[in-house]
Amino acid sequence: MEIKNIQGLRVSEIKQLVNQGAKFVIFPYTISLILMTLRRNSSIYFIRPGENTVKYSYGHVGVNLLFGWWGIPWGPIYTIGAAYRHIVGGKDVTQIILSELIQNDPDADTSSYAINNIINPNNESASNNNQTYNIPR
Repeated sequence: MEIKNIQGLRVSEIKQLVNQGAKFVIFPYTISLILMTLRRNSSIYFIRPGENTVKYSYGHVGVNLLFGWWGIPWGPIYTIGAAYRHIVGGKDVTQIILSELIQNDPDADTSSYAINNIINPNNESASNNNQTYNIPR
């Protein structure tokens, strides 16, 4: 899934902005085709501290209002639920996305870890019987 509004930011900068109140959100929307109702989520949006989510959600609100109501019985139910999510600012997925970004950070210094018999900081291979985990303090 695409993350929008993080172009040019490093993971460390994103973490700093999240600590200041930024968040990652998704906006649910509903599409109904009489007997079939589909629930979908938007791309992930990075909302900076103090930024309003309305400018990112209005397109999804329009899809809900035009296409969400027509499926019986779930169309109206899902559309109302999605509308509620838009009113409260989207579904917050910050912790999930931040943990993925941190885990896959190419700039992270992982040279001091010796996990699964990878070379440890002293350039000695860890033995198969004695796994070491050097966690920096």
